[in-house]
Amino acid sequence: MNNKRYTGYIIGALFVILGLFLIITYNGLVKKEEKVTLQWNEVQNAYQRRLDLIPTLVSTVQGGAKYEQNVLDEVIAARAKANYVNVDAAKVSATGYDAQSQAQNELATASNKLLISVEKYPELKGTKPFVTLQTQLERTELRIKIARKDFNEVIQTYNTSTRSFPTSMVASLFKFRSQDGFKADTGANQATEIKF
Repeated sequence: MNNKRYTGYIIGALFVILGLFLIITYNGLVKKEEKVTLQWNEVQNAYQRRLDLIPTLVSTVQGGAKYEQNVLDEVIAARAKANYVNVDAAKVSATGYDAQSQAQNELATASNKLLISVEKYPELKGTKPFVTLQTQLERTELRIKIARKDFNEVIQTYNTSTRSFPTSMVASLFKFRSQDGFKADTGANQATEIKF
């Protein structure tokens, strides 16, 4: 009789431990998934800063660089395209990252062309508004780089959790899937050639 009672206690304790494990593991995965979403929002925030800053930069440069209209037009077109491509934080995917990353890379390339062309004209380079805006643009690019790095770190932590035993059992039970982070674009290891 006592053996049956102890067996019942042991089985009950195992169910309680299993239930606690499921709850704690599930909540941990939810927190990590939410951190992925939050970090993606930080990447979006850095992109938005770039989108908001570009028109001011273009306006400032337009005032003194009528002769560089083609470069300015490229920046405006790239900004419009980058502003159009937007990935919903609730539906993040590798395809969405790639589309937005490509549009943002085109904007960065156009902006870099603008900065390089302005370097050719010292009277424009030396104006205080341009120097201030150039500094802001450089800081924005740094923020984007850091936000992407932080996003990849959060993705790595999340993916490690979803693939590690015994958490992987809970992840597969509740449909938590590994996610992709940012990868280098094809040809990113090659120097960009800018011609005038």
